[in-house]
Amino acid sequence: QVQLVESGGGLVQAGGSLRLSCAVSGRIYSGSIMGWYRQTPGKQRDLVASIASAGTTYYADSVKGRFTISRDNTKNTYLQMNSLKPEDTAVYYCNVKSYGIDFWGKGNLVTVSS
Repeated sequence: QVQLVESGGGLVQAGGSLRLSCAVSGRIYSGSIMGWYRQTPGKQRDLVASIASAGTTYYADSVKGRFTISRDNTKNTYLQMNSLKPEDTAVYYCNVKSYGIDFWGKGNLVTVSS
């Protein structure tokens, strides 16, 4: 059974930094894509950043130059968030795409105060 556990969210002032972590347990495909999504009330869940097993990354335009996604030993992923803005406030979800299945963490609230 694949489980994703996120940590590292919380409250930060605008301009500050946070680092989200996602620990994956269970068997996943070595070529899986790992990513971070975020969602605010009444809105759809949007992709923030993703990283392939070979290291190729994708970033949403709104976070380019501020956020950095990374992964280690194919089972953990991280999202370093710098220069945070109030509009980055959301619940952040870790995602793994493995064997054609989407696995999700429970979400971690990030609040950026102005």
